[in-house]
Amino acid sequence: MKKIKLTITLFTLILLNSCALKPIASQYNFVKTTIKNVRLNDLGNGNILIYNGSNILHKIDNTARLNIWLDNKPLGQIRPSEYVIINLKNGKHHFKVLHIDVVNMRSKHEIEINNDTKVIKIKPTITSNKLEVTNKLPKKFSKFKYAKKRGHE
Repeated sequence: MKKIKLTITLFTLILLNSCALKPIASQYNFVKTTIKNVRLNDLGNGNILIYNGSNILHKIDNTARLNIWLDNKPLGQIRPSEYVIINLKNGKHHFKVLHIDVVNMRSKHEIEINNDTKVIKIKPTITSNKLEVTNKLPKKFSKFKYAKKRGHE
């Protein structure tokens, strides 16, 4: 009986990790900051906070990791409850987002950046990905952390 439980546990762990998305290396410069320094009033005028707003369902099965390309250059991977701050010029920008949930879930988004754009929320959905300009920090932002620049881990 112990062997069966161990086998089932190992199989479950392998299955959950198989959904893990390999990170892409960013070609963007992140604006360095700490959580204590991030205030909504400091954002805008090109400084944009982008965060992963995934919900508990995607966090549980390890499908909440998002690989993001911005204007055909890799922005990198943003994991659940992580954010980055980058500087973007005013105008239209093209996002491509990928997460894995059994199959690759890709989406394309075009947004207009202006001086008032401050916060962008990106999250995986059951059938795709959602991107929206919210211009407000996420709930429980103090639990978020700045995303590391990742290469191939």
